[in-house]
Amino acid sequence: MGVSATTYTGFSIGLYNSWYKQYPQESFHFFNDWGEWENMDKYGHFYTSHFQAALCYKGAKWTGLSEKQSINTGLICAALFQTTIEVMDGFSSQWGWSWGDFAMNNAGLAAFYFQQKHWGEQRIHFEVSSWPKKYPTVQNINSQSGSASTSLNERANALYGKSWAERYLKDYNAQIIWASFNLASFASENTKIPPWLNVAIGYGAENMFGGFENEWEIDNDLFVLDYSYERYQQFYLGLDVDFTRIRVKNPFLKSLFTTLNIFKLPLPAIEFNTRGEVIFHLFAK
Repeated sequence: MGVSATTYTGFSIGLYNSWYKQYPQESFHFFNDWGEWENMDKYGHFYTSHFQAALCYKGAKWTGLSEKQSINTGLICAALFQTTIEVMDGFSSQWGWSWGDFAMNNAGLAAFYFQQKHWGEQRIHFEVSSWPKKYPTVQNINSQSGSASTSLNERANALYGKSWAERYLKDYNAQIIWASFNLASFASENTKIPPWLNVAIGYGAENMFGGFENEWEIDNDLFVLDYSYERYQQFYLGLDVDFTRIRVKNPFLKSLFTTLNIFKLPLPAIEFNTRGEVIFHLFAK
């Protein structure tokens, strides 16, 4: 308990000082952000709460707690971490407590709980892939007044940051959230399917340069992207690997494989999108 309390306290203080302290704050308030960023952030909340619960569960099992105690530990720790973020959002002027975020956090916890409770394992796990995108640097986006211009790269820098780490975490155009299904665990006991082989479905979106619309202000001058940057959604079907089902005895490799399992391995996938396109990717994002 002492280690958990210390970790949580350190996480909360670090998060506040590195992120929330930089932005204006006000009294606690609510914000309806459903539909913002084509709901990429909502799927991110689901994914994050699930993998936090799964990792905390494994940590609890490693300490010798029972299955029930470990499940509860996973749920409580993940819920505490995610709810702390929502409370901080509630005091931030640029955001607010989001019931949509809260609901998706709990949906991720539920996905962990029901699998662990009824199957005794996570047959479906959730992953993220995020490959850096290059945005045009040409100053060809004019303001509505015609007195200023900017580029998509400058807008992406303002929204998603400039460093690789910031872009990985914040660039919704670059992210795909995946649900990865282990085939052998759903098959018969005598199946010839490799135990590590998965099929994954993913969700992403493109051309997002504003929360709800592709428009923004710089020095009170309005910029609006034209139809050539229409926002659209992407749906993927592809192959995947469940690293935790690769049999290894080395404790370090076991820990490494558990960590790798929260990231999607670049493998072939088919994309279906709301522009009516079907695209084959040899290495999906």
